[in-house]
Amino acid sequence: MCWVAVFASLVLLLTSLPYLVGYARQGETWAFTGFVLGVEDGNSYIAKMLRGASGDWTFRTPYTDVPQRGVLAFLPYYLLGKLAAPPGLHEQLVALYHLFRLLAGGMAIWATYDFIAFFTPRLALRRFGLVLAVLGGGLGWMGLLLGEPAPFGSLPLELYSPESFGFLSIYALPHLALARSALLWGLLSYLRAARDPASPLIPSGVKIGGWWLILALAQPITAAVFGAILAAHWAALALGQALARRRGAERESLDWKRLARLGLISALLPGGFILYNLVAFATDPFLRAWTSQNIITSPHPLHYLLAYGLWVPLAVAGVKPLLRERSREGLLLLAWLAILPFLAYAPMPIQRRLPEGVWVALVVLACAGLAVTQPAWLGFLRGRGKYALLALSLPGALLLISAGVSTASQAGLPSFRPRQEVAAIDYLRLHAGDGQVVLAAYGTSNALPAWSPQRVVIGHGPESIGLEALRPQVSAFFSASTQDEFRRRFLLEHQVSFVFWGIEERRLGDWNPATASYLRSEYRAGDYEIFRVTLPSNE
Repeated sequence: MCWVAVFASLVLLLTSLPYLVGYARQGETWAFTGFVLGVEDGNSYIAKMLRGASGDWTFRTPYTDVPQRGVLAFLPYYLLGKLAAPPGLHEQLVALYHLFRLLAGGMAIWATYDFIAFFTPRLALRRFGLVLAVLGGGLGWMGLLLGEPAPFGSLPLELYSPESFGFLSIYALPHLALARSALLWGLLSYLRAARDPASPLIPSGVKIGGWWLILALAQPITAAVFGAILAAHWAALALGQALARRRGAERESLDWKRLARLGLISALLPGGFILYNLVAFATDPFLRAWTSQNIITSPHPLHYLLAYGLWVPLAVAGVKPLLRERSREGLLLLAWLAILPFLAYAPMPIQRRLPEGVWVALVVLACAGLAVTQPAWLGFLRGRGKYALLALSLPGALLLISAGVSTASQAGLPSFRPRQEVAAIDYLRLHAGDGQVVLAAYGTSNALPAWSPQRVVIGHGPESIGLEALRPQVSAFFSASTQDEFRRRFLLEHQVSFVFWGIEERRLGDWNPATASYLRSEYRAGDYEIFRVTLPSNE
């Protein structure tokens, strides 16, 4: 495990490098947000932590003025927020976020090694598999060299899909890294119980259910994936039993009914939370609207071929020996890979989330392929040949790190925010009421709730309800050609208490809010001014 600890430390140091550069680059003019990619989502996570620091326990997004009941979601971020307090609240929250990233990333690496080790006796192959599973990606990066960065209509999966590989979760998305570790350790607990037919069902089920519950709390949709993997395994075992009986073959008993009972017992712990989520998302108008905007579809199927195709021949070679040595456990990997097309293209708006972790299953089979001597046509991949394949899998991670360092080296939006803007937002934190609505441009509105506990009209893709219709209306609000009647109606309709006027708002139009009789200037410094709305319902 010492080798794993050293490897994990090096990976976490590598992923921290862009953030350290960002903090070194900030100064009197620019403040670093703490993020070098996915900044919009990053700000939203800090905003959730800020809501937790403000006393909230349930998720109510600050990125809309739409009324919300609240739902138990994003719990890790709300809990982290409880650890912070003024002064320097934003700096504390970002530091806690990255501490979470390091801890969850380390857990994901450890869980990945444990999962690979369960199937892979040879130490050298375990280490090889871990490097591949953590840092590896597909061949989509070649398109960048050929001048085609978005083949088949989208970027390569290794550059934007944390579910398809894993490096992105360790790099930037700690709740997904936590979910990956819980998924793999939960499956590992299940496989160990499956290996021993005499193991008691209830203690094993409680242990599996504990990991399943952690998984559900970290990323609810992946909890459904866990259940789908177990169900696919039971189906594969039942099919194997039926085929064995038909041939009259004497073979290891594959008692799928016992494992199904084990799965049902383990589902008791996360079952209540999963049911709660299903009911909440079915009955809450806000959650239904959020779901309809949260579109995360899978790319063209050829992208999955670019992602995984390099290792498929080795994985195919590993199937027979793995099933011969561990038929019950090996069938889980095959079943998981078999349902990949159904997960990736399930008829739901977040289908790309569903292949979570399948890359690790493919790596395990590839390691099994490397361990055998046949077929002879794969002989060139053994020995040094496998390192050539590994080298072809690493550029995606290296590109992400180099892009992050480049972004962090050049202070500017959106990874950095102007210090004058942050000072203006800080005024709102001190003088505006918790949850009051602030009108600002989209970019400003995305950052504002990460610094101050107010709501905005728009500011985040999925969480700003009605974003497609509202975005042009916000732009029109700051245009000199817009009638004042529209502005008054807009402010009343969205219960706006403050209008924020800075650099991004000036880019939307040449209207000066100081000319409006229903706006009173309360803060002005440099290029930033804040106006209180004085319409009757806002007084």
